[in-house]
Amino acid sequence: MAERSTAAVDVADNSDDTSLTAKADQSTADGVAKNRERDTDSDEVQESTRTDGPGTTSPPELHSGHKLARRYRLEECVTRLDGFSSWRAVDEKLRRAVGVHILPADHSRARSVLAAARSSALLGDPRFVQVLDAVEENDLVYVVHEWLPDATELTPLLASGPLEPYDAYQMVSQISSAMAAAHREGLAHLRLNPNAVLRTSTGQWRIRGLAVNAALRGVTTDTPQRTDTEAIGALLYAALTQRWPYESDAYGLSGLPKDIGLIAPDQVRAGVHRGLSELSMRALVNDGATASRHDSPCTTPEELVKAIGEMPRIRPPEPTFTAPPEYQRTTYQQGSYGRQAPRLGATQPVPTPPPPLQSRTGKALKWAVSALLIAALGLGSWQLADALMDQGGKNEEPGQTQTNDGNDKSPKKPTGGKPIAISGARDFDPFGADGSEKPSDIGKVYDNSTATYWQTDFYLSSDFGRLKSGVGVILDLGKVQQVGKVKVTFVGDTSVELRSASADASSEPTSFDAYSKVAEGNGTTVELKPKSLKSRYLLVWLTELPTQADDGKWRGRVADIKVTS
Repeated sequence: MAERSTAAVDVADNSDDTSLTAKADQSTADGVAKNRERDTDSDEVQESTRTDGPGTTSPPELHSGHKLARRYRLEECVTRLDGFSSWRAVDEKLRRAVGVHILPADHSRARSVLAAARSSALLGDPRFVQVLDAVEENDLVYVVHEWLPDATELTPLLASGPLEPYDAYQMVSQISSAMAAAHREGLAHLRLNPNAVLRTSTGQWRIRGLAVNAALRGVTTDTPQRTDTEAIGALLYAALTQRWPYESDAYGLSGLPKDIGLIAPDQVRAGVHRGLSELSMRALVNDGATASRHDSPCTTPEELVKAIGEMPRIRPPEPTFTAPPEYQRTTYQQGSYGRQAPRLGATQPVPTPPPPLQSRTGKALKWAVSALLIAALGLGSWQLADALMDQGGKNEEPGQTQTNDGNDKSPKKPTGGKPIAISGARDFDPFGADGSEKPSDIGKVYDNSTATYWQTDFYLSSDFGRLKSGVGVILDLGKVQQVGKVKVTFVGDTSVELRSASADASSEPTSFDAYSKVAEGNGTTVELKPKSLKSRYLLVWLTELPTQADDGKWRGRVADIKVTS
């Protein structure tokens, strides 16, 4: 049964006229935006889709300064193609930059663009650039979306070279999971290319133009999931090799040599991560291409997410520290001011250390110290004998018995369990966009110092800005042990849960569902006491964050964690 895409709804089957301009990123007299929404016609050469011809309607005559709905002031035209135009604008009501797509209401694709925009807006997934408004007004149809001034397209990122393995891994993980969520709601992109993928200043990857970009250009296909999966494979291939995985050049990248077919990324460039290379080939299997090691091809984003989950996790690179410059002694230090500087190459005599106290004064001092020690020992012995005699007299009184056999029967203060050493820890952010949360500082949670701490990213509310249910720290105890108490010290009142993996877990679980809640609490110093717990892997899971006094932001800070049996 053929897949159905809502990327373009009710698209008319028009004649295949040539586009009004050869390139969608052709600038107008209004200037060229820094964060462009480029999408050239040459980029469509490798699209396995059908593109309807443009309508006969001319683009609306608009200019910088024009206002839509008395609210959106157009600033700069960034695309003019096929009867529609795209602008950077200002929302004067909320005082923020936005992007606007505009086309005539009688355009052949106006209905499909409105339908696609409204479907995309209903998804509400923060991994996509959000549609803010979709309006038909005064013979115009326009779609308003977010504008991310701090984000950079993948195209300029690749201009300086391929991505590092960790960055490429984060990109394909986030893009695949986002597109899998979109397809579950019946939405496809169909125009997923380096110009539609953005990386924010925080390292999060976001997708622009879900459903809308395809509807604007009349792109449809009978296999939307396969089309988007192959597009993700092409993005990963380009990120690893800085080459476009087809014969034609596109998006500022050189294509592959002609007549050799699709070759694996690790055969194009040395040093490419083997697992990521195989993953891109599995997503790109089409028209004769074969996956490495006979792995089955990935034909849907969901299958791609599963394949990524089966890969060993790629860790971020270790931070590099620059060694401090060698200490330079000056002639003004150590009382050397005014002395003659030694000649270079001359051997300096080493001063002989003074001999032990051999003088008459030294001998007298030694005898005095010895006498004081003898006197102190004698006085102490006399006081000890006197105390024992007094104690013996008291024992002889009637009704009094005492045993000094070394077995003291007096009650002792209860002692806590034995401390359990933490052999390792890592950050755990399964619901975050990048899957990590300040990993470089994770060692501070068990360095036996409350002066240092590991902290989360900052959020807009105590419940993580309603973006996720929490973040945490996974503790590795080295082996399965009996856990009696976990004491967590926070900076600020924090709500926390203690979760544990099964005692028979052979390796550290990577799924949140693999950890069961065994205790919870809140405060600045929280003692979590599970009942009869044996485990090797513990998860300290933060569920509600405090406002920090130094920066006024919602974030969690874990200063110390101690585990006892």
